[in-house]
Amino acid sequence: GGAPANLLTVASHFGYRTSFIGKVGNDMHGKFLKKTLQKEGINTDAIVEDPDYFTTLAFVEIGENGERNFSFARKPGADTQLKKEELDQTLISGCRIFHFGSLSLTDEPAESATIEAVKMAKEAGVLISYDPNYRPSLWKSKECAVKKMKSVVELVDVMKVSDEESILLTGAKSYEQAAEEILAMGPKLVAVTLGERGVLMATKSRKEIIKAFQIHAVDTTGAGDSFWGGVLCSILSINKNVEKMEWEEIKKCAVLGNAVAGLCVQKRGGIPAIPTKEAVFEFMQK
Repeated sequence: GGAPANLLTVASHFGYRTSFIGKVGNDMHGKFLKKTLQKEGINTDAIVEDPDYFTTLAFVEIGENGERNFSFARKPGADTQLKKEELDQTLISGCRIFHFGSLSLTDEPAESATIEAVKMAKEAGVLISYDPNYRPSLWKSKECAVKKMKSVVELVDVMKVSDEESILLTGAKSYEQAAEEILAMGPKLVAVTLGERGVLMATKSRKEIIKAFQIHAVDTTGAGDSFWGGVLCSILSINKNVEKMEWEEIKKCAVLGNAVAGLCVQKRGGIPAIPTKEAVFEFMQK
């Protein structure tokens, strides 16, 4: 659950109440992860400790250009073992945004638990946010990954996808076309992240690339998550239905997201690299 944890850290830094749902092993790594989240002000009551499975480990190799290569120890890891009956319905129905990724869709019982949680949130009128976050080594095949990653899009209101993932999911020739095809599946707002170029923000009525801040990237770990965390915080502060937002407000969300990501990639690591709210606003005024 690295990606959702990174995103929650941004929201927590911006003063929102956050809660992480998942499963860890009853081991030193599980305790370390819980402590890390607690230190960032993220509620961990919905994290289940399982004595029968070890905490999944992700290893990130960083290239000279700051790009990453992933390897996972997960055979099966505790995160794949979260069950439907372990979900906290009050927590899920009572939140304003429910965010999930596709790493919890790779194996049962976590896949069923994830879909159940999304449906619970949707029934309660919660905004559903999704980041497919494709990690090839966690899926049986590319075809299986695409099928599963696409299967939940119809349940989603807002979606963040990387440039490569947008093409993978749609087979489109351009990012604009990919965004259109994803919007046709159900979401009201799609953000296609384009690395140092910025982000393509797309709704059914308009599309525009919002340029990134010019910085020197040291480590891109958490860049997409911190960008999307900034966007979701901005959506919360505007406090309107996404489909009723003006284009200027959508741009404002993207600019804040770009600023959070711009600061994040200047430091190494995921959660430790996520900036404070004060640092973000200071950076935007420069």
